[in-house]
Amino acid sequence: MEIKPRPYQKEAMEAIDKDLHEKNLKSTLIVLPTGTGKTVVFCLYSKYKIMQGKAPILVLAHTGVLTNQAREEYKALVGLDCGIEEGTETIEGQFPTVVVGTTQSMSQDKRLNRFGKDYFKYIIIDEAHRALTNQNRKIFDYFESAKVIGVTATPERGDKQDLGLFFENLAYQYSIHQAVKDGYLVPIKAKTLPIDIDISGCFTTSGAVDQTEVGHAIEPYLEVIGEEMLKYCKTRKTVIFMPLIATSKKFEIILKRLGFDVYEVNGSTKCGSEIIKSFDRAGKNSIMLNSMLLTEGWNCKSVDCVSVLRGVKSTGLYVQMIGRGTRLSPETGKKDLLILDFLWHVEKHRLCSPASIVAKNKDIDDKIKAKISELAESEDLLDLFEVEEEAVSDAIQEREEALAKQLERQKRKKSKEVDVLQFEYSINDDDLSDYRPTFKTEFAQPSEAQIDFLTKKGINAETIDNAGKASLLIDKLIQRTKQNLTTPKQIRALEKRGFAKVGMWYFEDAQDMIKKIAANSWRCNWGKGWGKIDLGDGVTPKTYVPPKGLYAGENK
Repeated sequence: MEIKPRPYQKEAMEAIDKDLHEKNLKSTLIVLPTGTGKTVVFCLYSKYKIMQGKAPILVLAHTGVLTNQAREEYKALVGLDCGIEEGTETIEGQFPTVVVGTTQSMSQDKRLNRFGKDYFKYIIIDEAHRALTNQNRKIFDYFESAKVIGVTATPERGDKQDLGLFFENLAYQYSIHQAVKDGYLVPIKAKTLPIDIDISGCFTTSGAVDQTEVGHAIEPYLEVIGEEMLKYCKTRKTVIFMPLIATSKKFEIILKRLGFDVYEVNGSTKCGSEIIKSFDRAGKNSIMLNSMLLTEGWNCKSVDCVSVLRGVKSTGLYVQMIGRGTRLSPETGKKDLLILDFLWHVEKHRLCSPASIVAKNKDIDDKIKAKISELAESEDLLDLFEVEEEAVSDAIQEREEALAKQLERQKRKKSKEVDVLQFEYSINDDDLSDYRPTFKTEFAQPSEAQIDFLTKKGINAETIDNAGKASLLIDKLIQRTKQNLTTPKQIRALEKRGFAKVGMWYFEDAQDMIKKIAANSWRCNWGKGWGKIDLGDGVTPKTYVPPKGLYAGENK
């Protein structure tokens, strides 16, 4: 029986199709957090296209392990048998509708030349944050007519190269926060252990983390780290990412002496797959140590604690590591994921931490780090998303104070349209205020159709300098209509008369207030300061709360 897609998976497939066929783009990207079924999306999309006669399809993975995993999942999820192009395996003489291959194998001239340049209709690249390698580009250039679909849980490359240099658009993104809220991933707790580890000297001249130096730096602390883990890991199943194999081996001895059921794997481990399977079957009080072996392509749903004991600067890599523990596993009694962090002492370099999973910018990241570190001496576990909401709230308050004067000037303009800055502020939306274009289509100038739509809706489109921001604004306006929230014209009319945060009101409340003011011939008795609108019921605009209250959801 074919798997039925979850709502967001269905939305992702529809978004891919819209980009590649309605917009006729060459390439597009979707971002789904680890554990939310990105494989389901590209397997179902492949079958959908095959039924339309648009085959064969090439699926690229960067290791043989992931190639075999993709083949197994195509068979299990949608009943498709895949051909393999990897190592000594080839589809020569066969005609499968889906071909799975490693980037290393497919990029070889001898292998490429066996195919016509228009052989594949689509190329799907799993772990698309790797798409910008020379080998991948060689494959894309050779199959020049193929549409390219990137699928990743981590949209950032460790070397900071911009995926927007290749992918033309981000078709769909499902946040880890939303996945937890919707019940598809477990809640995430965070705890900073009160161990101050100085790794300020563990960086190369180019700023990269020298893991050999990190290994030497943490060795003196392994005993105390193990003792701290006794407080949190005895009732959990834990994965620890180590900087070096040698450090991992030493920590294995310490943890066993402390009474943990310890497993250790690395690239040279004999029978590594058997050790991994044993850990998969293990229960609580078990710990898996590894040095960068289990960051991708390994799933153990029962893992409910992750600790990163190596310096990581790449958000993408860090999220991959933490993603080993985000999956649901109700059959094992799993309730949440605990991230154990450390008080890394560094000077000018920024390392990833639990804050990196949810923070949208540096300011929020710093606030979350500070809030978690404040409780390092306590045994309390912090809900990562609750801390994020507090940090965002603090940032919003600071931003409101800084923007207050600028906004007052905007409100007093004679224009009937709402300035974008005022609209963002009024509806309390970080997605809009923090937006920066990334992909080719986003950098373009707003189209006439976009400007016309926004103008008719009451937005002053003159200050919008890219199509990405215009598209996001249009999406927000459509969503707000569905949520029955105020229109830009209502925001402009009421905030001009002193009402605050009208973007958080419901449509009917704003409409009723406008009717009352209009019935009074738009005359307001301001009195001292803001005063009161003379409507017979003592309305004070600045503090007024409408009958239905303020919208408490997310404008996303």
